[in-house]
Amino acid sequence: MNVLVIDVGGTHVKVRAMNRRRREAIPSGPTMTAKKMVAAVRKVAAGWRYDVITIGYPGPVLHGHIVAEPHNLGSGWVGFDFKRAFDRPVKIINDAAMQASGSYLGRRMLFLGLGTGLGSALIAGGVLEPMELAHLPYKKGRTYEDCVGLTGLKRLGKKRWRREVGKVAAQLKAALEADCVVLGGGDARLLRKLPRGVRRGGNENAFRGGAIVWDKRGRGALTQ
Repeated sequence: MNVLVIDVGGTHVKVRAMNRRRREAIPSGPTMTAKKMVAAVRKVAAGWRYDVITIGYPGPVLHGHIVAEPHNLGSGWVGFDFKRAFDRPVKIINDAAMQASGSYLGRRMLFLGLGTGLGSALIAGGVLEPMELAHLPYKKGRTYEDCVGLTGLKRLGKKRWRREVGKVAAQLKAALEADCVVLGGGDARLLRKLPRGVRRGGNENAFRGGAIVWDKRGRGALTQ
C-alpha cells in the first residue's frame, strides 16, 4: 500500500508519495482553502501512484475529523469531504502529531513544531496526544506562538529568537515532565546549539509519520 502524505502548513503544503524520494512544496498562506489545497495537490501529484492519503492538518482534529478552522490559512476546512475530493481513503491527523509520530524514539517525548505557528504533541506510554499549546499565554501578553512562531522570529531576529526557543523548550519540558523535546518544523533548521534533553527533528519525519498512520505494526501501534 502506497501512502500520499500531505503536510499542510501556513507557508507551504508539502506533498510526497512514499514510493518517491522527492517531495513537492505548494505555496499556501491565508487564501489557501481546503478546496484550493485539494486542487493544487491533485495537480502536482498527477500521474503519481498512491492508494491512500494522510493529511497533517495545522489545528485540532478529533476522531479523524477537523474541528476548527486554521489560524493561518483560508476557510472551508471543517466538514470538507476529502475522501470524495481525492477519490481515495483519507486519514486526517494533527500535523504536529504526525511529525511527532515520525520522530519518536521512545520514552516520554514532547514535540514542538517551529513554523508559521507552533505545533505541539506529546507521546507517553504508547499514546500520541496532540496538544494546543501555541495560543496559551506565555509572557507580556503574548502567547507561545507569538514568541517562537514566525511572528516572533521576525520581531526578535534570529539570535534572540533562538534564545526564546531554548527557554520555551526547557519550560515546557519541565512542565510536562518530558524525557526529551524534539524541535521540528521548517524553522528548526535555524537553530544552532540545543539545550540538554532537546534534539532537532526534520520535516522528513512528517512524511514518515504520515505513513505510520496506516501501519498496524511497530510504531503504528501508537494510539491517539
